Amino acid sequence: MTVDRRVLVAGVGNIFFGDDGFGPEVLRAVASRPLPPGVRAVDFGIRGTHLAYELLDGWGALLLVDAVPNRGAPGALSAVEVQPDSIPDAPLDAHSMDPAAVFASLQALGGTLPRTVVLGCQVENTEEGIGLSVPVQAAVEPAVEAVLDVVQQLLDAGAALQAEGKES
Repeated sequence: MTVDRRVLVAGVGNIFFGDDGFGPEVLRAVASRPLPPGVRAVDFGIRGTHLAYELLDGWGALLLVDAVPNRGAPGALSAVEVQPDSIPDAPLDAHSMDPAAVFASLQALGGTLPRTVVLGCQVENTEEGIGLSVPVQAAVEPAVEAVLDVVQQLLDAGAALQAEGKES
């Protein structure tokens, strides 16, 4: 059994809509940190099709960093693992950065979603304009630390699966 231990960290969002630029801002901060071997961090912005094609490369895991709808305190972070059966059906849309549309594009291209974790930040403002709100900007550095923690957990899980495969 071969287990791909590579992890793709993907920042997504539109910097022209306030807090929706959270993912790209976190990825900009992550770029100044050393990452473990096998980890690639990319700001995909609004290039959903590009992300879907990148996932065809057979990544072991995906960490998606994104702004999430205003359903809680602005700036609150949460990490949620995507369950394959919980992915909503979405139309194939080459111009959408909605994660469900990216996952649908990946499936339409013949790929499968790797183990996926979404690190989300509750938004305060997604109106037209550049720049994060104060609470979302304050969440950037904690999000960088969360990215590094989740990446290590994903790498450790991949190593454990690889070890299991060698024992079988």
